Amino acid sequence: MTASPLTAAVLIVGAGPTGLTLACDLARRSIPVRIIDKSPEFPRSSRAKGPNPRSLEILADLGVVAEVMAAGSAPLPMRKYRDGMPVADADPFATSHPTPDAPYDRPWLIAQWKLEEILRSRLSEYGVQVELSAEVTGLAEGPDSVTASLADGRDIEARYVVGCDGAHSAVRKLLGIPFEGQTNEEQMMVCGDVEVDGLDRGYWHQWFDEDGAVMLCPIPGTRSGWWFQAGPETDASGAPVPPSPESFRRLFARHTGLPGTHLSNATLLSTYRVNVRMVDRYRVGRAFLAGDAAHVHSVAGGLGMNTGIQDAFNLGWKLALVVGGQAGPALLDTYEEERLPVASWTLDITSERLRATLEAIKEPGGGLDAAATPETTGLSRGYRWSSLSRNGTGGNSDGPLRAGDRAPDAPCRKTATGAPIRLFDAFAGPHFTLLGFGAGTAEALREAAAKYGDALRAYAIDPAHTDGLTDDEGHAHSAYGIVPGEDTLVLVRPDNHVGLIAPATDGRAVVDHLDRSAWVSSPFAAE
Repeated sequence: MTASPLTAAVLIVGAGPTGLTLACDLARRSIPVRIIDKSPEFPRSSRAKGPNPRSLEILADLGVVAEVMAAGSAPLPMRKYRDGMPVADADPFATSHPTPDAPYDRPWLIAQWKLEEILRSRLSEYGVQVELSAEVTGLAEGPDSVTASLADGRDIEARYVVGCDGAHSAVRKLLGIPFEGQTNEEQMMVCGDVEVDGLDRGYWHQWFDEDGAVMLCPIPGTRSGWWFQAGPETDASGAPVPPSPESFRRLFARHTGLPGTHLSNATLLSTYRVNVRMVDRYRVGRAFLAGDAAHVHSVAGGLGMNTGIQDAFNLGWKLALVVGGQAGPALLDTYEEERLPVASWTLDITSERLRATLEAIKEPGGGLDAAATPETTGLSRGYRWSSLSRNGTGGNSDGPLRAGDRAPDAPCRKTATGAPIRLFDAFAGPHFTLLGFGAGTAEALREAAAKYGDALRAYAIDPAHTDGLTDDEGHAHSAYGIVPGEDTLVLVRPDNHVGLIAPATDGRAVVDHLDRSAWVSSPFAAE
């Protein structure tokens, strides 16, 4: 064995969207990170259809959303067929539009390989590269670190390890964490990347017939690339036929009525079965799980990749504070406390959306639009139950926005210069953000800014405060449920969830929340 010194504070196993999101978040916080993957080369599968609105907010915070949107496209309208003939078009986002508090109103269509490429490029700007052909075969935890043994004989030692290595997670298996649930062998699809001629690339085409189904979604950024999904062929005994280019062409011809020769270059073929499984814990000592390593479910609603991205964004800032000595290890327990219930909810909602979709496609004109609901945007998921969510007394602490909720966006302007600024611009980065609504919050803002330095940014949303923000149109007050003239403090966590809502008269609540809570071991900056 060749032992490596402690070259990383955090070792991430798995370089899909979950692992890359976590790596980018840690690297921008100057946390030494290594990210490895057992694959010998980067995958080119299109797979997941793209980030939902909440994940787009995360990608914006990481500084890559413009590139993601440029490389992808808005969701396409769905064209549904029966017996080879078009019977209905549907756009589940036709009535959606951005609002001041939610700038992304729909998911974004982008090939998974392209999203990963963008995140890897961002990660490389911090001097971190994904290490390929690195398969974890063992984990050993010591008092201050964990050592991952690789198949090639190397050891990597780090303070923490995070398994982002998918549904067949080696990290999960090495930790001995059960993956309870069920696999429905009858609910299965064959999938792959294909090229197709003769179809309008302005639609996501869906053929649902009595004897099977074919779905073809054009891949943005390609001339003739499509993501193919279908019910499998069956043999004489009724057993599913493994995916193959020949089988794909037969399925294509049967359902579309077009010649099978119009489909070519079928690659990266796979069989998908509906698995509904999750772990009962996200952490064992210095090891954590995130993404598909912790939960898998139906693809209905498009929450798989997105739940993983959101796992990573919850864990990143907590690991960074603990590694940096700004918080005690108990903070890491809140990762499981907050994300395990979200995983359970995700399994439930995706199973329910799958049932709704299977019911819808029984009738001509039914299709995958049945899976899209406001709940699948990710914008309503919060952590009101968390020990990190604290509502003060009085003020709007019992209003519609509560501690634990996603912090809304709003357009404002800098009072001193008049330049436009959105609250999301103020939140972006590795810091906490303290918003002070009303002139009476000035003292609390000054105290917090002086105490915590770069770890916290404080903004007075009050036109009388020349260094603050002006909410001319009232969108910030409305989004945060603040009555004009009411003096209220709102502390926003680094993952853009509300940590605390308190009246200005309870100004010490901010310091108490950050500095004296059980999960914080020391102040963020010297007194």
